[in-house]
Amino acid sequence: MPKAYWIAHVTVTDAEAYVDYTKAAPAAFQKYGARFLARGGKTEHLEGTAHPRNVVIEFDTMTQALACYHSPEYQQAKSHRAHAAFADIMIVEGME
Repeated sequence: MPKAYWIAHVTVTDAEAYVDYTKAAPAAFQKYGARFLARGGKTEHLEGTAHPRNVVIEFDTMTQALACYHSPEYQQAKSHRAHAAFADIMIVEGME
């Protein structure tokens, strides 16, 4: 089975409130075996809409990545992010 990658492009609008998201989200990521490949760091934006924060998270399977996103743990964390940031999030299946 191919791996899956959670790709998020984020613009934080309220750094203080965003801390609540960053404290809550790791529970879901740990539960579903997430491995962070990129988080923050230098970005060279070439096309489309830029976001200052970009994240790539690897999961063993698409099922695992989707389960993480839809889990009660992540949905609870997401509720903290809703008023603290704008995010474009997708899950992409890797190549076999």
